Amino acid sequence: MSISCPNIIAGGCTSLKFFTVYDDVMLKDRQLLDAMAAARREGAMVMIHCENAAGIAWVTERLLERALHAPKYHPAARPAIMEQEAIYRMTAIAEVTGVPLMVVHVSSGESIGIIAAARRRGVTVHAEACPQYIALDSIDLDRPGLEGAKALCSPPPRWQGNDEAIWQGIEDGFFDVFASDHSPYRFDSTGKSPHGSDVPFNRMSSGVPGIETRSPILFSEGVMTGRIDINRFVALNSTNAAKIYGLYPRKGTIAVGSDADLCIWDDQYETVIDNDRLHHSVDYTPYQGLRIKGWPAVTLLRGEVIAEYHTFCGKPGAGQFLPAEKRTRGKTQTPTEAELARLGVPDLVE
Repeated sequence: MSISCPNIIAGGCTSLKFFTVYDDVMLKDRQLLDAMAAARREGAMVMIHCENAAGIAWVTERLLERALHAPKYHPAARPAIMEQEAIYRMTAIAEVTGVPLMVVHVSSGESIGIIAAARRRGVTVHAEACPQYIALDSIDLDRPGLEGAKALCSPPPRWQGNDEAIWQGIEDGFFDVFASDHSPYRFDSTGKSPHGSDVPFNRMSSGVPGIETRSPILFSEGVMTGRIDINRFVALNSTNAAKIYGLYPRKGTIAVGSDADLCIWDDQYETVIDNDRLHHSVDYTPYQGLRIKGWPAVTLLRGEVIAEYHTFCGKPGAGQFLPAEKRTRGKTQTPTEAELARLGVPDLVE
């Protein structure tokens, strides 16, 4: 772990994101053990993108050998079991090091069971759901030409019907937050196709835009269909994140002394998602044409109106850096700590 890590955390960046995949950013297990132990020692939480890199590379090689190059083969190259293996491995490392964990963009129903089992063992594991796993599926990657690349992200949207398992987790309180995993690329040679248009799926940029459509999708598909109530929506959309990431009660609640960040929803407003009305500077949205009921009518930042329906009326540069609070250590001993305590040996993370 870099020597600058304590300074970064002390400066208010108390959540660190690590990857188990992507050659240029991934950490190997030994590196993850060191990094997660350092995060726990310094009072940070670890966010983890869970996929088995070696397994994905192995499957991808065999697909390409058979000339299966189209975007629709992206989900086959990254099967859900590769996500599940990595989640189990990371919850095990979190259990040994005692660090709070956030498993980001959980994509499959089976992954929910692995996280639930870790929680039953006493591991602090939060879970994040995303709109691409309830509003898209693998069929969206099976479009003519390169159109399927507009839904290409990792982990990929799964098979039809998998969304019901994600919805069940949203409804019953399994998921703590609903995030966008906003990873935008323009649909051209500067974005999705940096290596040209005639390349296999593994050489296309993986990621979709979603920051502006995140809340309306959850509101429309969740609240307006009766899957969740407005209180659950608020928790998933803002309150839980503020608490988990150390910004509560300044953010995530309406109270004296808190920032007046408010969003007034028009639950009778109906629209169709159209990229021309979005503000993300990307030339497409994977949710183009999705019918939405309910939209933010007025959005306030610290008491100032910054948006009205589809119109931004705030001032660029109005954002502020908010230092987040450190995480406090839990009282539950890790399995390693328990064994060491019996022998009178100090905590290995100290």
